[in-house]
Amino acid sequence: MLNTREDIQQHSQRPHFLYVQIGIAFLAFLLIGANDGAFGVILPGIAAHYHMNKANISLLFLFNSAGYLIAALNTGFLMTRLGARAFLLLGLGLFAVSTGLLVLMPPFLLVLALFIPIGFGIAVLDAGLNSYIAGLPRNSVVLNYLHACYGGGALLGPLLATLILALSLGWNIVYLVWAVVGIAIFFAVFVAFKQALAATRQGEVSEGQGQVQNETGKRHSAQSVLRSILTMRVFWLVALFLFLYSGNEHSVGNWSYSFLTEQRHTSALFAGWIVSGYWMGLTLGRMMLAWVSRRIGEYRLVALCLLGALSSALLIWLVPVQFISIVGLFLLGFSFGPIFPTTIALTSQLVPHQSLSSAIGLITSFTSVGVAFLPWVLGNLAQLLNLNVLPPYVLAVVLIMCAFWLVLRARVRNRGHVVA
Repeated sequence: MLNTREDIQQHSQRPHFLYVQIGIAFLAFLLIGANDGAFGVILPGIAAHYHMNKANISLLFLFNSAGYLIAALNTGFLMTRLGARAFLLLGLGLFAVSTGLLVLMPPFLLVLALFIPIGFGIAVLDAGLNSYIAGLPRNSVVLNYLHACYGGGALLGPLLATLILALSLGWNIVYLVWAVVGIAIFFAVFVAFKQALAATRQGEVSEGQGQVQNETGKRHSAQSVLRSILTMRVFWLVALFLFLYSGNEHSVGNWSYSFLTEQRHTSALFAGWIVSGYWMGLTLGRMMLAWVSRRIGEYRLVALCLLGALSSALLIWLVPVQFISIVGLFLLGFSFGPIFPTTIALTSQLVPHQSLSSAIGLITSFTSVGVAFLPWVLGNLAQLLNLNVLPPYVLAVVLIMCAFWLVLRARVRNRGHVVA
């Protein structure tokens, strides 16, 4: 695990270390969000540079998904073997090197290959930092702020990418910025996590031995923890729910720019601002609704968010007016905002403590596959039809999410957990 109870006690005695680490986690999520938010803006430029149609350029999502999937299969093992600091440095190093190579605008086959370590690195950071924050007190609020930073980065990313393109600079300059920031955060993690988060592998094994033995009767090892997690129905419900959520969120973020310019005839500059408005809604949703879950409960908050997402997708689909698209995308982002962090916070109440770090790592890495897979599916549908398929596609995925959330609530109640 990235956190043991002793870690948290040490953190409380050294609050400056804790604040610095949380601040670095926020910066890392800002970078991840900026990368994801800008991609939809630079995607047409990449397609034009390599002369690719929507179906072919969507292979980038698929190769990115391969990186996420590799991370999902190895996150628990790597967390246990490497410890917190080395685990996070691995993700940052892969991200910085890969984005740096994209600055050279290599052949498209190499670009596809580079998207694998980019996806792997982002998944490692996502899993590691979510696990770290989930082990802290008041994790629901801090997780919402962590993901609000992601939304803030996703808000700034399209603006920065639009500015770079408006200055007649290439899409590769965007990746130059990401590489430089990634290197800076790499050294920040190297310094700030050196003392306060020493390797906790032995502590994790000794803490979890009794409970793992009682629950599974297997060896006290990372493999036995992994097997026990994979047998939890609650784990799969959460993982599939967030798989759909993450894919849907990024389907809108990655394709709404092309949707606006091609189907709603919006200028490129203005479309970039509208996409930023979507990510602004996501950020505000996480910041403004972070405390709501403590008043109405995680279940009710997510249910309200799903209802808001359904309404927003319907609005965009049925009223093809530019102003409605602006409002609808903002409200869609606002509704999406709290879903992921609130669900992760709920997971920390449902999964045994000794399995929490590995479970969250698996969930975030597995659901990150949806970040690549669902936009890839949408890209192929758009190639067969057109991008007017975006609103009904989003609507259909949200409806499936509603079904999963209802089943999850029933499972939680049957297990005796109180979910308002």
